[in-house]
Amino acid sequence: MTDLTLLSTDGVTSTVELAAAPGYAKPTSPLQSRVAYAAAHVVPKVSADNTPGRPAEIDWDCTLDFRRAVYSWGLGVADAMDTAQRNMGLDAAATRELIARSAQVAREEGGSVVVGVNTDHLDQDVVSIDAIIDAYKEQLHFTEEQGAGPVLMASRHLARAAESADDYRRVYREILGAATTPVVLHWLGTAFDPSLAGYFGAIDWREASAVLLEIIGENTDRIAGVKMSLLDAASEVSVRERLPAGVRMFTGDDFNYVGLIGGDSLEGGSGVGAASARSAAEHTDSVRGGSAPSAGTRTLAPAAPAAGHSDALLGAFAALTPVASAAIQALDAGDPDEYLRILGPTEALSRQVFAAPTFYYKTGVAFLSWLNGHQKAFQMVGGLHSARSLPHLSRIVELANASSALEQPELAADRWHAMLRVNGVDA
Repeated sequence: MTDLTLLSTDGVTSTVELAAAPGYAKPTSPLQSRVAYAAAHVVPKVSADNTPGRPAEIDWDCTLDFRRAVYSWGLGVADAMDTAQRNMGLDAAATRELIARSAQVAREEGGSVVVGVNTDHLDQDVVSIDAIIDAYKEQLHFTEEQGAGPVLMASRHLARAAESADDYRRVYREILGAATTPVVLHWLGTAFDPSLAGYFGAIDWREASAVLLEIIGENTDRIAGVKMSLLDAASEVSVRERLPAGVRMFTGDDFNYVGLIGGDSLEGGSGVGAASARSAAEHTDSVRGGSAPSAGTRTLAPAAPAAGHSDALLGAFAALTPVASAAIQALDAGDPDEYLRILGPTEALSRQVFAAPTFYYKTGVAFLSWLNGHQKAFQMVGGLHSARSLPHLSRIVELANASSALEQPELAADRWHAMLRVNGVDA
């Protein structure tokens, strides 16, 4: 077997044995037990000026082929969201083109796609509440015209302009009133975007969640679900337990997704699950040292959700799509122990990818895409491929190897070792 060279923060190299390819099988029928979306990244042209502040030049063939690969594993695609470098290099023109192209691929592949709706095409940083409403509606209607499901993302403009929770109530009431298809609401925490502090009118998640639930309760027929990305399992379970019937919880918690998705099917039957409790303890120690329905159906969730679990809309699932698919297939087969065996080890990998500063997690997603042969080069829009250190990436390699997330291990080893050599490290 090939040895895999690793690099520590003090410059010392070590080796581990390269694990065999996992050999997961693609599903032969739609996934049933969970609705799962992978929040996909974008791949730039290798020859483009991929430096900070430059417009995004996308390699469309590679970017869209990645989405086709996600569909082939039975997952849906969440596009033009944070993982696609929304507000971190993906400009307004590229965002619109991505939405249109991705929706077309979903139709071709019979997959389900949801896309981000925001206000980020506005030129000014500070605008009125009326301008925010108009901007949201503009992107909402464009998304609906493309046949994609809308995800109403948290707006930096609204976070700046809102003077109280009443401003959030007004904006969401008017946007939801204008929607012609059910939407997913997205609550993005400050670990992902510090400028969203106090969203829904309060710093404390308990106060903010009361406003969110009030908005949902007033517009139940227009809301398919809510995606929570606070990296706090307890807050997600608290909100999930209070959702109206027919409104799904889509976990965006890349630290605790194993237990949240497994839910009451896992040992102990807790709302979070035993897996996340163990993972949380492991993460503390490390810091110290299903398928969705086909596109065009205008429906994001085919049936009322079970109260005891979350569905998934995760950037992590873009980095480990085959593993996620295999795990949900295990749940479909009524085998939660196999689900836990497959998906449990990936949580340590995800915690590394999403380590602080969390908003640079996109670098790890693109890095794994490159290692797994989904793109020709480790390049990112806006130069974001330089946002993580070699030792950080080495730890990703180590954990991906240990959790069966390397789809082609020999290729991944070759690419990683070449990267080390280019940077003066013997491998």
